[in-house]
Amino acid sequence: MAAQVIDEPGTSNKLRIAAWSAAAGLLMLPAIAMQLTHEVRWGPADFVLAALLIGGTGLVFELAIRARASGAYRAAVALALFTAFLTVWVNLAVGMIGDAGNPLNLLFGGVIAVAILGGFLARFQPVGMAWAMAATALVQAATVIPALTYDPRTAALIGAFTLPWLLSAALFRAAHGRD
Repeated sequence: MAAQVIDEPGTSNKLRIAAWSAAAGLLMLPAIAMQLTHEVRWGPADFVLAALLIGGTGLVFELAIRARASGAYRAAVALALFTAFLTVWVNLAVGMIGDAGNPLNLLFGGVIAVAILGGFLARFQPVGMAWAMAATALVQAATVIPALTYDPRTAALIGAFTLPWLLSAALFRAAHGRD
């Protein structure tokens, strides 16, 4: 039923305009913050990287919602993309383990790689995507082992990033047979 609401004439374009406007607004926040405080210092490369990250995430979501009508599939994609986006953003900004320069943070690139590779291997089919997201959650959870050697408080953050991968897996599983 939710897919019908999304696909009603005019609704789809309004949602896309709202989403891309929100993406542009998110990109403008650091520029505004730079005018208000000296604590935010972004250079041109930071804005380009943020635009690529935000735009790339939006583009992949656009492609995914065009490919599948299932609300569960779309929600699973949205959650996986949001989790991947936050993983990259947090690691670039402050780092999940220690500071952004800690080499252990490179482990989270492996988490994202598992999600991407798993998606391609699953050919983006719901059941395969469920397995891919479950594998991604497992790899995310496994990062707690080296993280604990550095800072035991990191375990909660890693757990917080593991749960959305699991929920995405459950949503992909629910999408099976609904396309």
